[in-house]
Amino acid sequence: MAAVPMKPEYGPTLGRLLEPRWQAVGRPARTVLRVAGVVLLAGLVGLVLTLLNASYSQGGKLPFSFAYRGLYRTAPDPGGYVKIRSPAGDGPLQYSYAVEPLELPPYQGGLSGELPAYATGYIRALAARDEGFVLRGEGKTRVNTVPAYQVLYTERYEGRAFFGRNVLLLPERPGARRGVAIVMLTAGGASAKLTAPSEVAATGVLLRPLKTFTFG
Repeated sequence: MAAVPMKPEYGPTLGRLLEPRWQAVGRPARTVLRVAGVVLLAGLVGLVLTLLNASYSQGGKLPFSFAYRGLYRTAPDPGGYVKIRSPAGDGPLQYSYAVEPLELPPYQGGLSGELPAYATGYIRALAARDEGFVLRGEGKTRVNTVPAYQVLYTERYEGRAFFGRNVLLLPERPGARRGVAIVMLTAGGASAKLTAPSEVAATGVLLRPLKTFTFG
């Protein structure tokens, strides 16, 4: 492609000014600079992708979706649907958000009465899994105006203390038995604003995936 003509009073271009220095650097140094430029560009692209929203969507018999930012996909625990975490890779875990299947036994009446009863056995299972598990509270909550039930606790994971908040959520329809358990962990000290399990996902990177979770 031919260069765009430029009036003499507007020249010389930056490229012409830098060309003598570029040639004087030598071929090996120019190669190093090109490689460094490619690495820098890749880093910038990664940063932009991190700042942009990502999303997860699942179909099947229980479709759901949510959006997230600043978290990275990792392998879910056995039987789980999806898991995201921070930081990426094998760094010390700071935040974790996982969606696992939940199925209630047959029941009569409404979910508001069934979920607390189900949570009793659910809490026993959590305690049996981890000797460091300590129940800190439980009760009703909402996700996008949909009634849910939460279990608040502390536990030790990978040898470190974590605040845990698990939300038991089912589609808002009569007789619903199949739903999800949203399992959220925040490492102690990860955020100066977080001092109790009830504050998990009230702010920070876990807030977006919880508040944007929807069935369908």
